[in-house]
Amino acid sequence: MKTAGIDIGSRTIKTVFLENGHILSSQVVENTFNTIEVCKKLLENKSYESITATGYGRHLFAEHFKCEVISEIKAFATGIHFLYPQVRTILDIGGQDTKAISLDEKGRIRKFEMNDKCAAGTGRFLEIMSMALRYSIDEFGKAALNTKEKENISSMCTVFAESEVVSMLAKGHNRDGISRGIHYSIAARSASLLKRVGIENDIAFVGGVAKNPAIGVLLSELLGANLLIPENPQITGALGCAILNAP
Repeated sequence: MKTAGIDIGSRTIKTVFLENGHILSSQVVENTFNTIEVCKKLLENKSYESITATGYGRHLFAEHFKCEVISEIKAFATGIHFLYPQVRTILDIGGQDTKAISLDEKGRIRKFEMNDKCAAGTGRFLEIMSMALRYSIDEFGKAALNTKEKENISSMCTVFAESEVVSMLAKGHNRDGISRGIHYSIAARSASLLKRVGIENDIAFVGGVAKNPAIGVLLSELLGANLLIPENPQITGALGCAILNAP
């Protein structure tokens, strides 16, 4: 049986197609102002018997495609338990929020915490800071690992942090050092969220920000823990949806 999962996030839309426990294909595309049109193109000419949606746009999708929806927490828990049955702790950093999830040995959710009140420490925050420092998003994480010097960033509010970074550059502060300071602040904020759910090794790190090498390195150092990052950390929620669809 072919099943599909779709995760409609604020920045990207992800799909996974599954058959008999094997991933047939997956895709990650940018979201736009016309979410449904993007979804239609993603599913065009695809064969599947059922589809489940998650993400902030799941209810909008369900209205058009008449499908089941599940929470992001459940989707990520299911996807990670499929990939890494030994994992008990999950960190997801997406475009607009951060989630920490604790699982039991059967992959059931024990506890979770979310930071969804502001963009601080999310993918959007990283994008804005990289632009302020005149790095591409790919260069940004690498720059933070180019130095051990860490410039302290006093604010994690996106507006104030951007102003602070511009001021630091004008005063001649080291650009890579500022980058490391920003990444350290995000790692420390994420570590605090994880501690609230309880940390058990190993930790799965997923979401678009998991592709940033500096966050993973600094978080691992802060926690003294091993991080497992899937080959494509953005599709975990969509994978969970496809799995829950399977008979």
